[in-house]
Amino acid sequence: MEPLTDKQIRSSFVNCSKGEASRLRLPLDFADVPWHDLDFFGWNDPGAPLRAYLVVPRDSGPLGIALRVPSAGGTGAIKSSLCAICLTGHAASGVALLVAPLAGAKGREGNTVGTYLCADLACSLYLRGKRVPKLRTIRYEETLTVDEKVARALGNLDAFVAKVTGP
Repeated sequence: MEPLTDKQIRSSFVNCSKGEASRLRLPLDFADVPWHDLDFFGWNDPGAPLRAYLVVPRDSGPLGIALRVPSAGGTGAIKSSLCAICLTGHAASGVALLVAPLAGAKGREGNTVGTYLCADLACSLYLRGKRVPKLRTIRYEETLTVDEKVARALGNLDAFVAKVTGP
């Protein structure tokens, strides 16, 4: 992924107001983001732990999606979970349900779509072996190359983005 500036990121959001985008907080380590290892830029808001953001590269420029964690609920007997984007297995706390308001009028009416993502939004780093789940409980062997895993993850991400942005 090509490095992005603060201005590019803030102007990319399609499902929040310009005011909300101007107030979001970038990660504390923004100056050290490993752009060359990323397929998309995702982070949790350091000032609002129930908010997260994704910025996905597109031919027309970056596309940002604001996310939130729904109201607290117990995990019950869930011991492990898979990220719906990169399919990395984690202990239950390593995956979070993140919900995005739909873009446009539907989002302003309160319509949302959600998906399960790596709680730290570091899918790209897990795919490349640069980060390992803390308590990996789901174990499976894949014969896919890193490039094939990345392509699959980007396809999954594109499907989620399409649900947020609509037809």
